[in-house]
Amino acid sequence: MINFKDFEKIDLRIGTIIEAEAVNGSEKLLRLIVDLGIEERQIIAGIGQSYDPEKLVGTQVAIVANMEPKTLMGLESQGMILATDSEQEGRVSLLMPSEPVADGAKLR
Repeated sequence: MINFKDFEKIDLRIGTIIEAEAVNGSEKLLRLIVDLGIEERQIIAGIGQSYDPEKLVGTQVAIVANMEPKTLMGLESQGMILATDSEQEGRVSLLMPSEPVADGAKLR
């Protein structure tokens, strides 16, 4: 359990995927460029077994915007895409707004 003050530290935002491609040498990782309204971020996400990169372009997704950068397979990830586990092993489902919102919109 965390308290509300700790929860407030998490910066959850909506962004639009403007580029997506498979990461060479990985079956799961995709390299995404996400537009957050005021900036674009590269996010490396383990969603490649569930999503075709070409079909993700234009999709709005929820991200954790204030994660410390992490290097995965030689690529810096500057955030985390939020997704749920699926009942099918290895599959995930992205968290997306039910209607279009402004890039950079804060989740609350």
